[in-house]
Amino acid sequence: MLERKRLKSHTQVTFVLPEGTPPGPVSVVGDFNHWDPAAHPLAPRGDGMRAASVALPAGGTHAFRYLAAGDYWFDDTDADHHDGTNSHLRT
Repeated sequence: MLERKRLKSHTQVTFVLPEGTPPGPVSVVGDFNHWDPAAHPLAPRGDGMRAASVALPAGGTHAFRYLAAGDYWFDDTDADHHDGTNSHLRT
């Protein structure tokens, strides 16, 4: 799930997944963090979900995927677009 908050010059995007699905650590990786799995790990939050937030320039499109334990890559079903390789979101 994607949560977006538009601010003056950027959009705060929060990537949200259920705490145990998939099990183990999960990171969001994309062109905004040079596909670095250590840059944005999802952390537990009080509502039983886990999330990571990223500030992105307004008016852009960004490619991303999730990386879970065991080298398991997957897409976000709530993304604005899927190209067969990555999920995409518009800010």
